[in-house]
Amino acid sequence: MPTPSLSQRRYEAVIGLEVHAQLRTRTKAFCGCLTAYGAPPNTQVCPVCLGLPGALPVLNGEAVRLAVRAALALSCGLRTTSRFARKNYFYPDLPKGYQISQYDEPLSDRGHLVIDLPGAPGATRRVGITRVHMEEDAGKSVHHAEVSVVDLNRSGVPLVEIVGDPDLRSAAEAAEYLRTLRDVLMFAGVSDGNLEEGSFRCDANVSLRPEGEARLGTRVELKNINSFRFVEKAIGHEIARQGAVLEGGGRVVQETRGWNDKEGTSASLRSKEEAQDYRYFPDPDLPPLVLGEAFVASVQATQPELPRAKRERFTAGMGLSPYAAQVLTAHPRLAAFFEEAATLHGQAVKVANFVQSEVLRDVVTHGLHARIPVSPRQVAELLKLVDAGVISGKQAKGVYARMVGTDRTPEQVVAELGLAQVSDVGAIEAACRRVIDDNPRQAEALRAGKASLMGFLVGQVMKQTQGSANPRLVNDVLGRLLGL
Repeated sequence: MPTPSLSQRRYEAVIGLEVHAQLRTRTKAFCGCLTAYGAPPNTQVCPVCLGLPGALPVLNGEAVRLAVRAALALSCGLRTTSRFARKNYFYPDLPKGYQISQYDEPLSDRGHLVIDLPGAPGATRRVGITRVHMEEDAGKSVHHAEVSVVDLNRSGVPLVEIVGDPDLRSAAEAAEYLRTLRDVLMFAGVSDGNLEEGSFRCDANVSLRPEGEARLGTRVELKNINSFRFVEKAIGHEIARQGAVLEGGGRVVQETRGWNDKEGTSASLRSKEEAQDYRYFPDPDLPPLVLGEAFVASVQATQPELPRAKRERFTAGMGLSPYAAQVLTAHPRLAAFFEEAATLHGQAVKVANFVQSEVLRDVVTHGLHARIPVSPRQVAELLKLVDAGVISGKQAKGVYARMVGTDRTPEQVVAELGLAQVSDVGAIEAACRRVIDDNPRQAEALRAGKASLMGFLVGQVMKQTQGSANPRLVNDVLGRLLGL
């Protein structure tokens, strides 16, 4: 089905995102069952997360600490006292018949997130955060033809729900918001941000309104979106779909729609529920959550540096270009690797250039984990050999390739390969005299002012010494012998 067109002169898109991020705890929100991904179905369950009669929930303290860290990272105001509520609805993957969440007294509210505006270098937008609250996950329904089965391993897994204000105006902005939010949560150590494993999920609320009008239009919620690319495609399609309905004289219906990426379309799932449809009420099995001053202070004291602040420090304090700073803060482990190597070497720009050109292609990330096949010390010591003239920059690439996946030092690899540059002035001078004698016409032309021939003669010396001569010394000696 072709995507309908939308007259941008008539309507403005209004987009708000609701993100569920799994907290990095070893056990579930209200019981001791493990949260490890990939276990056999229904093996990480107990009476609490199965919703058996008489089983009582006990709040996971580490989940609270991570949720507070998430709220602080998004500049939210913390509530001293918050409450858990029961969100009632019936679905096969919800064994209790309700989900433990927070409603009218959430953990935190009124924060913000600054994003870079797509297609406008240097421009940013401050997107409001309505609230950050805690809740438990439901199980997972798996559909096979006409048969559906339920895996309750995820039932009770701790989440934070991050509800964004309707401040986004395009599908591209929505995708950028999600990338930025995921980076913040990963750098804060709150969530591994793994979309493939379901630990970072998004629902999008999309509506249109006539340009210049303040009142919001009828919103449609999009579900089942599990990648940044799909988010952009799904929202773009929904904006166009609603625009076609309105321009055709129709009325947008408030509903929940599911996105089907294979077909590039969405389909209605159900009419949109309102808060009253869930019949929220305080959970009688859980006392109010009270955050003490000492607890909040301890979380604040351990807040890691976030990506935007890190990029600003890399550019202002280390001299990196904005592009390099962006690349090197693409993952928390990569940023930490670069900083350690830069500290060991002492020249951040040189390290940044080498990491981008050589190391980065061998880096493999999975959630918060990253496989970097060399150590920061190996990179720093390798570049110090280049600085000292022991090897050339070109040779350093070959040494790096031999170090990948090993614990060998650059000095060991250089010795094994016999790559140490010849820095003996007498040996280099002898090679330069031979090259001058073998190429008298080029030598005279260089003396006469044809500077481009210096490269030719240096190349001939390097060829004679099988690339082992120090290029800087070769230039100096040739210049001296030719009276330049």
